[in-house]
Amino acid sequence: MSINSAMLAGVSGLTANSAALAAISDNISNVNTVGYKRSQTDFQTIVTGSSAGGYSAGGVKANTRHFISAEGLLQRTGRSTDLGIDGQGFFVVTERPENLQATDARLFTRAGSFQIDTLGYLRNSAGFYLQGWPVDAEGEVSADPSDLSRLGSINVGAVGGAAEPTTRAQINANLRSSQAISPEAADAALVPPGPNAYNALTNSMSAWDPDTGAGVKPDFELQVPVSDSKGGKRTLSIALLKSDVPNQWYAEIRAIPASDVVTGAGLAPGQIRSGLVAFTQDGRLDVAAMQAMAPGVALFPDPSQASLTFGASDAAAPGAGQVNWAGGLGVDDQQITFDLTAAAGGLTQYDSQSVVQAVITNGTAFGNLTNIEIDELGNVAAIFDNGVTRRIGQIAIATFPSPDNLTSVSGNAYRVSQGSGTYNLKAPGSGGSGFIAPSQLEASTVDLSAEFTGLITTQRAYSASSKIITTADEMLEELIRVKR
Repeated sequence: MSINSAMLAGVSGLTANSAALAAISDNISNVNTVGYKRSQTDFQTIVTGSSAGGYSAGGVKANTRHFISAEGLLQRTGRSTDLGIDGQGFFVVTERPENLQATDARLFTRAGSFQIDTLGYLRNSAGFYLQGWPVDAEGEVSADPSDLSRLGSINVGAVGGAAEPTTRAQINANLRSSQAISPEAADAALVPPGPNAYNALTNSMSAWDPDTGAGVKPDFELQVPVSDSKGGKRTLSIALLKSDVPNQWYAEIRAIPASDVVTGAGLAPGQIRSGLVAFTQDGRLDVAAMQAMAPGVALFPDPSQASLTFGASDAAAPGAGQVNWAGGLGVDDQQITFDLTAAAGGLTQYDSQSVVQAVITNGTAFGNLTNIEIDELGNVAAIFDNGVTRRIGQIAIATFPSPDNLTSVSGNAYRVSQGSGTYNLKAPGSGGSGFIAPSQLEASTVDLSAEFTGLITTQRAYSASSKIITTADEMLEELIRVKR
C-alpha cells in the first residue's frame, strides 16, 4: 500500500537526517581539533518498483563523506615540536614506540601536536608516535620509499652531549722584520756550527726552559688552542727564531705540555713539526720559496695547504716525523689545517712589533642538549649549548592516490583502505608530499557558520519527515473508520 510506503519513506528520512545531524555534531565538537577534517552527509534516493495501480515511495539514504584531502590553515605556535604539513602528505605514526613488528599497525595523521614523552619519543596529543628514517653512523639518512619496516620512532632523549674536534686554525700574526739575530741563530749559520747553535733536534726551542736555561729561547711565540675528539682542551705553540738569512725564520710547532703527544724519530719531545718559514720582500708569506725548498726544510712543503696530522691514542708507535696523541688521553686521530696566507692577514713580516692579531679555531668543548629543531625537509636536529648541531633523523611523509577514502580511526588518524590505494613514502619536499611546517599546527577545516546553517536545515528536514509519518498515520486511521 502506498500509505505504508510513505510511512517507511518518512522513517528513512528520519534515519538519514539523524546521520546528517551526527556528522554535523562531530564537526562542531571538533572545531578546535588539530588537523581535523570535516565530514558531510550526502543524500541519495531509493527507488522501489511501482505497480500499475499505484506508486510505492522508496525514501532516502544517507552517505557520509570525509574531506580528508582538504587542507586546513597553518597556525604558528612557537613550539619547535609542533608540526604541520604544507601539502598533501600525512605523518606516519604508530601506537607504540619500541619493538615494532611488521604486524603492528601504521597509521597516518595530519595532527602534528608532538611533544617529547618521558622516554624521549615524539608523541602527539592522541598518543601516537612519530615515525622517520634514522641516521646511520655517518650521519646520513637512507630513505626507503617502499618499506614501512625501515621506519623507526624518532627519539630525541637518547641524544647525549656532543663535542667537535678542531679541524681548522687561522693565524693572523706579524713578526718584526728588524728583529735582532740571536746568538744561537748566529751560531747555526757558522760552518761548522758554533757551540750554542740552534738545532731543531738537539738544541731546540721546544726544549727551552727559562729556569734552567736549557734549549733556545724563541724570538716570538704564539699559542693555538685546539679541541680533541672528546672536546678536551689542548694547546699547540708555534715558536719562531729569526735566521741570519733575510726574510727567513726558524719555526717549531710543539704541544704544551709535551706529554700530550708521542713523537717519532727526528722530533724532540713534544715537538710536532719544525722547519723554515720564508717571507717576500713586501712582508707576505713566500709560498713559492717554501715550495721550492728541499724536502724537510720548510715548515710546510706547501703553506697554502698546511696541515698537521695526529694519530689516535691507541695507534701504533709513530714513524719518523709522525706524532700521536698520548695514550693516556684516549682520543681519536685528528687533522688540523692551518690558514697562514689569509687575505685579511695571515702570517706576515713587517717592521712593526711582533704581535698576534687573532688566532681563530673551530671545534668545541663538550656541550649539553638545549633544543630540538626540525626544518622544512623534515630533518630532526639536536642543538647543543656549545653550538654543535647533530642530525637525529628525517620525518617520513606518506601520500595516497585517494586520501578521501582512508578509513578513520580514533585519535584523528587514518588507516589504509581498499579505496584509498596503497601508501607512498617520501621525504618531505619531494614527489608532491609537501614540506614540513615547523612550529605550526594545521587548524580544523570546520566552518562553524556552514555547520550551524546545516544544523538548521537538518532539523527542519527531520521535522518534515516526522510529519510524513503522522500524516500517514492519520490517513490509516481514516481508512479504519470506513468499516464503522
